[in-house]
Amino acid sequence: MSSKEKNIQQEVDANRKKEHTSVLEKIRKRTGLLVGIVGLALVIFILESLLGSGASIFGSDEMSSAGHINGKKIDRNEFINRLEGQINNYRQRNQGKEVDDQNRSQMIETIWQQYVIDLVMKPQFNKIGISVGEDELYEAVVVNPVQTIIQNLSDPNTGKVNEQFSKPDGTLDPVKWRQAVQNVTGDNEMAVRQMEDQVKVTRYFEKFRALITKGLYITTAEAKDGIEQEFTKMTCEYVVKRYETVSDSAVKYTDDDLKNFYNGHTYQYKSLEISRSIEYVPFNVVPSAEDLALMEKDAQRVASEFKGRTLSEDSSFIAQESEEGVINIQNFSKKTMIIRDSSVYVAAPGTVFGPYNEGAYFKIYKLEGVSSVADSARVRHILIGINDAKTNQPKRSMVQAKREADSLLVLIKAKKVSFDTLVKTISDDLGSADKGGDYGWFDENKGFVDPFKNAGLMGTKGTISVVETQFGYHIIEVLEVSKARHNSYKVAQIFKLITPSDETNQKIFGQANQFAGENNTAELFDKAVEAQKLTKRVASNVKEGDYQLPGLTGVKDLVKWVYTANKGDISIFSFTDKHVVVKLAGIRNKGIIPFEDIKAEVIVAYIKAKKAETIIAEFNSKAANAKTIQEVASKMDLPVLKKDELTMLNPLTDALGHDVKFTGTVAGLKPGVVSKAIDSDQGVFVTTLVSKVTTPDPKSLKDQKTNMEHNLGSRTDSEVFNALKEMSEIDFHKSRVD
Repeated sequence: MSSKEKNIQQEVDANRKKEHTSVLEKIRKRTGLLVGIVGLALVIFILESLLGSGASIFGSDEMSSAGHINGKKIDRNEFINRLEGQINNYRQRNQGKEVDDQNRSQMIETIWQQYVIDLVMKPQFNKIGISVGEDELYEAVVVNPVQTIIQNLSDPNTGKVNEQFSKPDGTLDPVKWRQAVQNVTGDNEMAVRQMEDQVKVTRYFEKFRALITKGLYITTAEAKDGIEQEFTKMTCEYVVKRYETVSDSAVKYTDDDLKNFYNGHTYQYKSLEISRSIEYVPFNVVPSAEDLALMEKDAQRVASEFKGRTLSEDSSFIAQESEEGVINIQNFSKKTMIIRDSSVYVAAPGTVFGPYNEGAYFKIYKLEGVSSVADSARVRHILIGINDAKTNQPKRSMVQAKREADSLLVLIKAKKVSFDTLVKTISDDLGSADKGGDYGWFDENKGFVDPFKNAGLMGTKGTISVVETQFGYHIIEVLEVSKARHNSYKVAQIFKLITPSDETNQKIFGQANQFAGENNTAELFDKAVEAQKLTKRVASNVKEGDYQLPGLTGVKDLVKWVYTANKGDISIFSFTDKHVVVKLAGIRNKGIIPFEDIKAEVIVAYIKAKKAETIIAEFNSKAANAKTIQEVASKMDLPVLKKDELTMLNPLTDALGHDVKFTGTVAGLKPGVVSKAIDSDQGVFVTTLVSKVTTPDPKSLKDQKTNMEHNLGSRTDSEVFNALKEMSEIDFHKSRVD
């Protein structure tokens, strides 16, 4: 670190320490007494909508750096320490639960955004004299805590303020909170400081935003123009010759032609962020014939043993043999039956079918029983749930739910309480409570759980019973059943996943490894792919920190390699179902993209430009003196197209798509005047304005100005902050901290 960087860092650290000390001391002088803070839900407040996610701009650097912002190195170890702090807070708030990849990625982005705020945004606040005073901060943190403070003091699951800070009604008790702040020490003191920073940053941004938005306004001319764009409808006629009518092969070019074109259009080839592109060949790991034979033999063993099990033993046997221990026993009709053997309809209970190779699995089925059920039924129910109906938080155990349901059933049958009353006052199924617990008629295909459906379809009118489901216990009364009935077949299923053996996996890895070794340069890789007619996949715009790519998941190690390798390097990576040989095909850095890296795009643009020149020349040669659009069409042998109700806010046409250049041309014409030939995205057009009608404005000019100023203000945040970031030198190496 240079002496200049050290001085900057020391100054930043000193200012932070001074801010924290002065504010905490002031709070302590003005507050009472309480025990320490426990389990604060700390969340660094970042205005995601303001900053966006565009701060990840990468470049090569020493591994000790997580990135740079305006010349200041962001120390990797410091970054990781902050990340570990957030991970520990997450574990504390979630009963030891580990952070998944998505949350970890969000934490990393949040920490980086805080660095951006400190080193890009805060200097702007200082330049224009924005400050947040101690009294102001004391008011927002302690006297009248802002919403973010209250959220930090609340249980994230219930939304209620933690007991040590709350009144009996669950709201924040200001006295308890002041006393807590006055006595915090150690980690809890750091927690309060983080909340202070959180509020302070918020106030800085609020003031900054206010200064900018108050300086913006819409002129009367702009408001009138806005009204015209919104309420003026144009009718036009036009002729289009699309670029695809000219063959690409008709355009000849040399490398010098392309380079001259590139040099004249470098503004089109500017990258605002770093990315990579890769090409890779997948070697898919699939079971061999020997693997299939062994798995089929094992599935036959399972089928044989399944036959010897009694119905009471089936569940434990299924859990033992099926994939991930899943117990799958379902009811089927003839319409929904999944067993491919029609003899199932006359087979005796206990008959085993299979094994069948059904793609990803060998499947074995056992007919558990056959029942006569109604085609449809209607019931009403009272749910004694294990979770609270409103909060979905645990309410009672299954044992407690069963005991309560059995007691209520006795009262209902004894007519000591009505079913309707219990539905309204007791049932935990709010979706049916206002309907008397009745969901109407249903059949086997209804999306209810089987025990609930079976109570009706297998029941008789008037019966009341207690039925267990995963939601708790239901008191179910059968209201009606259809006269029509059919057989229901209870089928148990065992799934055996078809997977390649370790030997097969190693064999395929060996093939991939041999390919990578023999073709270890970009040139050899390309030649081998073509010669062996291999499937090559392409992933463009690979960002540092990506977690998945086309056809690949869990690519963290691959992406890390991509951002340390050189263009043309070859490597091999292994995934669950494949091994891939990867070539780093392209490196795109911030700024003007080198010609060689963008050559393919330059060729496309050059061909389009030359086609436009050719077509415009054709228009000028054949229809230069045409007075009407019909004459132009006749001389060019093209149809006249028409567009009604074209507006500046909806620049859409059949032949050109969404084309503002076309719409702007039409808007600038006088009726009857034919435009010159103009190149656009899809082709070259000539147009004429037929009519222009502005409907009466339903809004006043004042309302229009107000609406436009509001819209302008809503864009200001993101546009100003993104502009500040673009003006800054920022690069972030996410893979080094993830």
